Amino acid sequence: MQDLTSRPLPMVLFAVVSASPLVLLGLGLWAGGFWAFAGLIYMTVLAALMDQISGLFMGDAPEGAEFPAADGLLFGLACGHLIALPLIVWGVAGDSGLGPWQRTGLMLGAGLWFGQVSNPMAHELIHRGGRVPYGLGVAVYASLLFGHHASAHRLVHHRHAASAEDPTSARSGEGFYRFFLRAWGGSFVKGWQAENALRARSRGRRGLHPYAVYLGGAALALGLAFVIAGGLGVVVWAGLCLHAQVQLMLSDYVQHYGLTRARRPDGRLEPVAARHSWNAPHWFSSSFMLNAPRHSDHHAHPARAYPALRLPPAEEAPHLPWPLPMACTLALFPPLWKRAIRPHLAKWTLT
Repeated sequence: MQDLTSRPLPMVLFAVVSASPLVLLGLGLWAGGFWAFAGLIYMTVLAALMDQISGLFMGDAPEGAEFPAADGLLFGLACGHLIALPLIVWGVAGDSGLGPWQRTGLMLGAGLWFGQVSNPMAHELIHRGGRVPYGLGVAVYASLLFGHHASAHRLVHHRHAASAEDPTSARSGEGFYRFFLRAWGGSFVKGWQAENALRARSRGRRGLHPYAVYLGGAALALGLAFVIAGGLGVVVWAGLCLHAQVQLMLSDYVQHYGLTRARRPDGRLEPVAARHSWNAPHWFSSSFMLNAPRHSDHHAHPARAYPALRLPPAEEAPHLPWPLPMACTLALFPPLWKRAIRPHLAKWTLT
């Protein structure tokens, strides 16, 4: 029998683990009671416990392996997201019959799913190529009021990661809250500038500016929130989006924290290498985050499908000592995070 540590995550595990919270959230909306907290418990307690079963499914898929169901899962999760977001807003802010605590549990659980599943799903879609997958990824990001990430991530982050030119690469000693403000505004502006430069080079194929799509999508989303539950619906939709955005930015913060690329004598940055991203080998959170914690390989092969992403050895790239969601939680407490990550960062810091 093959050792599980030598096996990659199977597609069925990606599907079951990432979609199960959506089912639980639906039960919470329909049945109320304990079920309103089931999604929250899944995304926190169960995930933390399952990640402690270390060493499961740490292998890599064979080079060149294909996964025909991978895009199907992305499309299914995207459709689930676009249906679930307005339904959750109705459940929390509308006439759903749920009590205050049930609404709170439902909102927190949904916010975690939007942050830890919807974000990596949309991220995969914007890298897939083709108008339909890309457009669906943009729709998910726009519904989360974060459409500009589709431009900033592809055109800025992948080019300048682990350098001062990338607003979403955290500097050593920088706390998360300061980073969040700098990275949100910086990625919006630099993504806009990158799109303008791209349009200037493509004079014959300009079309609608992507930022018009992002802002228009955000306006439609908030308009739908108002139709669903009035002003409170807008507040709840925006609150869910902020929750999801904070989680995406926490992931960005952790996955490049303190790692920097050297400058060559000609002034150019050295190529992005495995040592410029933090990785996490924990199997359960990797399955619902669609292998996003295998971050070094994503930077090396941005178009590689998520089931095929490879985990670099610990001697070649930094490995987080905690699952990525746990590291992100730790980062919410800057003094604690800096003290905990310092000894792990030391061997990867340029001297």
